[in-house]
Amino acid sequence: MNYQQTLDYLYSQLPMFTRDGPSAFKKDLTNTIELCTRLGDPQDKFKSIHIGGTNGKGSTSHMLAAILQTAGYKTGLYTSPHLRDFRERIRINGEMISEQAVVDFVARHKTDFEEIKPSFFEMTVAMAFDAFVKEQVEIAIIEVGLGGRLDSTNIITPLLSVITNIGWDHVNMLGDTLQLIAGEKAGIIKPNIPVIVGEYQPEVADIFINKANERKAPIRFASEDWDIEVKGERQKAKGEEFLDIEVRKKDSELKTQDLRLDLPGTYQLKNVKAVLSAVDELREQGFTITDEHIHTALRQVKILTGLHGRWEVLSHHPLTICDTGHNPEGIAEVLKNIQNVPYKQLHFVMGVVNDKDISKILAMLPKSAIYYFCKPDIPRGLDSDGLKQQAAKFGLAGKNYPTVKAAFKAAQNNAGDNDLVFVGGSTFVVAEVV
Repeated sequence: MNYQQTLDYLYSQLPMFTRDGPSAFKKDLTNTIELCTRLGDPQDKFKSIHIGGTNGKGSTSHMLAAILQTAGYKTGLYTSPHLRDFRERIRINGEMISEQAVVDFVARHKTDFEEIKPSFFEMTVAMAFDAFVKEQVEIAIIEVGLGGRLDSTNIITPLLSVITNIGWDHVNMLGDTLQLIAGEKAGIIKPNIPVIVGEYQPEVADIFINKANERKAPIRFASEDWDIEVKGERQKAKGEEFLDIEVRKKDSELKTQDLRLDLPGTYQLKNVKAVLSAVDELREQGFTITDEHIHTALRQVKILTGLHGRWEVLSHHPLTICDTGHNPEGIAEVLKNIQNVPYKQLHFVMGVVNDKDISKILAMLPKSAIYYFCKPDIPRGLDSDGLKQQAAKFGLAGKNYPTVKAAFKAAQNNAGDNDLVFVGGSTFVVAEVV
């Protein structure tokens, strides 16, 4: 099979969460363990950092990878889902693995797939671990796919675990309270392995503390480590693509550091705290990472790692921005950033998946916006007419369109020079415009 035929085989043969939803989520690690056993247990042959949480784990993973690359370490990066190209999930020093590597891996292990019947995600995790060993990475950043305790990535023994925060997402699989969701996320905490929790949230903090104590894992909350402020006036007012911040470590005599981020959403302030605390821990473990490495890396995360879709400016005429935030907490952060952009009229291109309760999100959205309802090009996408009908119950008005691209084009055509076009609601909507 060539590359496209190989992808077609994987998409058609393996249960895939983005296509099939919860039915593709395996509630144990049996398949992953069996597949990796046949591969010679690659997960035990490279150093790793494990990153979970509800929001921000992708940005945090990419920022850490950029810093480690800049510091001279050969760095693997495993993330999900991909936006445009399957190979985005598996990168080494920012470069996607080759098409031939994907073809060869599937050809070698097709019989294993047919015997074990792994999910698409389980297969991809195994492919990533195998690639990191073959390429002899010095450190790999491994992003949790869904949850933590039962996620396929949770067979690694990392140097460090990071949990960004807890929010309402995948409640049909992880639990219908923040405490239950936090319990699943805390499942990546390993015996004696340090854990950093990005955000101290009083309602769930004890769950992490208790799990860490139970496993004798040193724990710290990054939000308690750092003071971070945006420098000067709000830069995003003109759709600028950088965020300048001042950083000071609490309880320290060190002077304030100035950092420039090429990920300009203000929600990155939370993620940067987790990244800086992670760097502190890595330094204690013997990694050579200078302040200049941090400064250099954070100015060019997108260039170094290929990250897209995080408060990303797509054009300036009209000002058009997209963001992958797709749960209540993520949308709340998006709305904060939208409020900081001066505009005459907001044009909101919106699509969602069909297996989530979106009432909390719809209740938050501005009624003054003009909406362009669309269906992301995946089987789980909610029909645009259905989305329009649900939105109408919350006073949100607009038209529905057959595709994301049609909605996007209509919004840009209708927007005036002083208007703002925003594209979001789902990672899969953003994937069609970046």
